[in-house]
Amino acid sequence: MRIAVVTLFAAMVRDALDHGVVGRALAQGSLQLDCIDPRQFAADVHRTVDDRPYGGGPGMVLKVEPLRSAIRAARAQMPAGSPRVYLGADGERFEQGRARQALAYPGLILVAGRYEGVDERLIETEIDATWSIGDYVLSGGELPALVVIDAIARLMPGTLGCAESAQQESYTDGLLDWPHYTRPEVIDGLAVPAVLASGDHAAIRRWRLQQSLGRTWLRRPDMLERRGMSEEERVLLEEFKAGRV
Repeated sequence: MRIAVVTLFAAMVRDALDHGVVGRALAQGSLQLDCIDPRQFAADVHRTVDDRPYGGGPGMVLKVEPLRSAIRAARAQMPAGSPRVYLGADGERFEQGRARQALAYPGLILVAGRYEGVDERLIETEIDATWSIGDYVLSGGELPALVVIDAIARLMPGTLGCAESAQQESYTDGLLDWPHYTRPEVIDGLAVPAVLASGDHAAIRRWRLQQSLGRTWLRRPDMLERRGMSEEERVLLEEFKAGRV
């Protein structure tokens, strides 16, 4: 998959992605990354990309012309049909399901805003969608771009050491992940749940599902409301609740 990031801080994006599973995907060539700096398309000697907002107020706003030229340059080198996504606090929530959907895109253009944002006319004419990674404000769109790229890249075949890992993580089946344990079996008086060392795969599957259901009920009940449950899951969750009384 090919992803282009329109950003004023290309080094920040490239350096952060040069590690871990995303770095592996880039090294393998399964993920290709381009960074386009709007400053390269500024018309004046100072390479100005922002200006004061109409109506007054603090901060600066990114100008249409250099950002538009950068987006169009990115579009020219990307596969046809690659969506142009602006990363902003007022966008639709980027969640695991959207990351899976993005795998089907021929490519993806991520536009990272800065300062007070971008001229609204650019959003109206050059952007296909706006995504947000959470209900808070950041200094720019570079960190959201990194989150989006990481979430997508780890779903790509060959990125993770074990392909099954991507199928057993939080949100994959609409539930939070179950607790994980490793050696030693006892540490500071706390033991690994006996079922995990039992070798009974059916019992382990049931325990893990119950823990996922329970954690989701405790921490993100809204997810259960949206997802619904099978009869087995309802029984497991009731057992989980009874065990906490």
